[in-house]
Amino acid sequence: MPVDLNSDLGEGFGAYRMGDDAAMLDVVTSANIACGFHAGDPSIMRRTCALAVERGVRIGAHVGYRDLPGFGRRAIDIAPADLRDETLYQLGSLDAFARAAGDRVRYVKPHGALYHAAAADRALADAVVAALREFDSSLALLGPAGTEMEAAATAAGTPFIGEGFADRAYTPEGLLAPRGLPGSVLGEDDAVAQALSIARTGKAATVDGGTVAVHAASICVHGDSPAAVAMARRIRTALDDSGVPLRPFA
Repeated sequence: MPVDLNSDLGEGFGAYRMGDDAAMLDVVTSANIACGFHAGDPSIMRRTCALAVERGVRIGAHVGYRDLPGFGRRAIDIAPADLRDETLYQLGSLDAFARAAGDRVRYVKPHGALYHAAAADRALADAVVAALREFDSSLALLGPAGTEMEAAATAAGTPFIGEGFADRAYTPEGLLAPRGLPGSVLGEDDAVAQALSIARTGKAATVDGGTVAVHAASICVHGDSPAAVAMARRIRTALDDSGVPLRPFA
């Protein structure tokens, strides 16, 4: 079965840069581009969309909480109606730059704390899906399979794409282990092995040394570490060598 390789990109702000987006876009097939709430600004959004289109990489809206100081990784108490409006706002902003570059937004992926909150809270998941459908009902939702995000998308008739993570360990329950937990962030060798395992067997490593089922048609490699591009290249090569076709899902 083919698999998509995605990364969170465009996550700088102003004079601050994070990761090598141009190099990562030579490797991945889908780009989750920050929409200005947890990271990104208009110039970065424009540049990242243009680079993605130039390389034939699909553009996804990486929507998050309005939390630049906390990089969208802090829990925020937000009413579902407000989350719907903020998601729609971010979608429209990124799509404008995607269209200026010659393409459009193809899917939505929540970021950080919102990703985890919407996976567990149906009201928040419904709010994200409602905004997605108000904007363009053909858009897909990218997130963890078997969670409230998948349930909300399925109920609304929205295409859902299960996502796995190459460079993050899982809890025995199939959730991403908190970043502060020892062993939660995988090194390069382990990330390559995990990407292959998810793509070929549908299983990932857990922090307690076991494995857990991960149903994923797309695998994420985070783009914000110094070794991210080298890791992504190794993962892509390993997938190619093992006969797993790489193909964007959108």
